[in-house]
Amino acid sequence: MEIENSIVLRPKFHKEVPKSIATILENANRIKAEVKEDYRVKVSDHHIFFFITLAKRKYYSPHLHIELTENEDGSTNVRGLYGPDQTVWTFFMFLHFIIAGVFLVFMMMAYVHWTLKEAMTMDFAIMGAMVVFWFALYAQARINRKKCQPQMHNLEELMNRVLK
Repeated sequence: MEIENSIVLRPKFHKEVPKSIATILENANRIKAEVKEDYRVKVSDHHIFFFITLAKRKYYSPHLHIELTENEDGSTNVRGLYGPDQTVWTFFMFLHFIIAGVFLVFMMMAYVHWTLKEAMTMDFAIMGAMVVFWFALYAQARINRKKCQPQMHNLEELMNRVLK
């Protein structure tokens, strides 16, 4: 999978596998015991989650979620999504909402100051700072994704073992 040049922070993919869902789930349960030192594999209905164990996990470590859908011919559609740890993702989203909220508040204050013909310099300065913070968050997310690429490839290899 080519993720280096994409702008998406949570890469997705889709592939078709000539095996049935039951066979893939059996492989996942078998491999789960083999790789328990390095990876945690969780199977839930037609979903398989691949995690890196706590001992080897960094704050930027990804996880892989695949969803299995059976076709009429017996093959299986596999939809996958790489993502950061749920705690990190929640924290990043919280920061985004805080930044957006501060931006909107000071945008409204700038409008009020404009209608009252008062100085708006501080309002625009804070709005500009929020834009800079937002770009800084995006840059940090890109840096984290770059750091976790080897782990993403390891998870992809593990997924390919399950799908074969």
